[in-house]
Amino acid sequence: MKYITNNSLIINNSYLACKFFGTLGNIDKYIKTVNNLPILSYNEEISLAYDLQKTNNLNAAQKMILSHLRLVVSISKRYLGYSFLHSDLIQEGNIGLMKAVKRFNPDQGVRLASYAIHWIRAEIHEYILKNSRLVKIATTKSQRKLFFNLRNYKENLNSMNLKKIDLLAKTLDVKRKDIIEMETRLSGKDIEMDYLYNNYDKLPLIFYLSTEITEPIKIIESLQYNRFQLKKLKSALNKLDIRSRRIVEARWLVENNSVATLHELAKEFSVSAERIRQIETVAFKKMKNLLKE
Repeated sequence: MKYITNNSLIINNSYLACKFFGTLGNIDKYIKTVNNLPILSYNEEISLAYDLQKTNNLNAAQKMILSHLRLVVSISKRYLGYSFLHSDLIQEGNIGLMKAVKRFNPDQGVRLASYAIHWIRAEIHEYILKNSRLVKIATTKSQRKLFFNLRNYKENLNSMNLKKIDLLAKTLDVKRKDIIEMETRLSGKDIEMDYLYNNYDKLPLIFYLSTEITEPIKIIESLQYNRFQLKKLKSALNKLDIRSRRIVEARWLVENNSVATLHELAKEFSVSAERIRQIETVAFKKMKNLLKE
C-alpha cells in the first residue's frame, strides 16, 4: 500500500484499486470505466487545485485524480512491449499521477494533464527498470534514456554498424560506447545459476564460479600476509632464551608430525614435564607481547 502525504492530505492508492478493480473484476472493465469518467474543465481544475492547495481537501484531490485516470491508461499502453501486466503499469502510473496532483501549482498556468505526464512516465520507468532484470540494467541518465529509446530506433535500422551507431548517439546526445554497452546488456538475459540447462551438464553453473581464494589478488595478499607473519614470528623467537626457543620449536614448529612431547623434552633438559609446560607458557606470553609491539 502506497501513500502520498502532505500535512493532512493523504491520497491512498488502494482506493482506486478497491473502487474499480475490486468491483469490476478485470482490466478491460476498468479501462472502460475510467474512459467514461467526466473530464474537468479548466476552471473546475483550477478551482479544485486551489482548494487542495489551501485546505488540503481530499475530495478535491480525488476528483482531480479520477478525471485523469484515462491519461494513465493511455501512457501505460506505450510500455506493454516490456512484458509487464497492463494492470501493474497502470498501478504505477496512478502513483505518478497522485504525486503530480500533490505538487501541482495552479499559478503556473498549465493544465494538470501536461504537468502529470512527466510524473506518470517517471513512475512507470522506475518500475520497469527495477523489475526488468535481477541486476538493475540502467542507472545513469544516458543509460535510462537508451533503455527506453534504443529498441524503437533499432526497429528503423537494418543493422547497427558504427556509422548508424554514431548517428544514433548524436540524435540521443549520448556516447557511442554507451550505446554499445546498452545493446550488449539488452541482448543478454538473466541466467539461473543453480539450473541444469541440458543433459550434458553434470553440475549447475554456480559450481563453476571461482571463489575469492583463487583470485590472484587474494593469493598475493595471502602470501604477503604469511611472509609478514613469518618475519614477526622469527623475530619473536630470536628474543627467547635458547631453552625456551627449543621447547617452542620442538612442540609447535616442526614438520612431518614429529612433535616432541613434554616428557621427551623433560628428559632432554633434565627437568620435570610440568616444568617444561611452565617454560612453554611463559615463552608464549613473551612472544605474544613481542608480536603486539
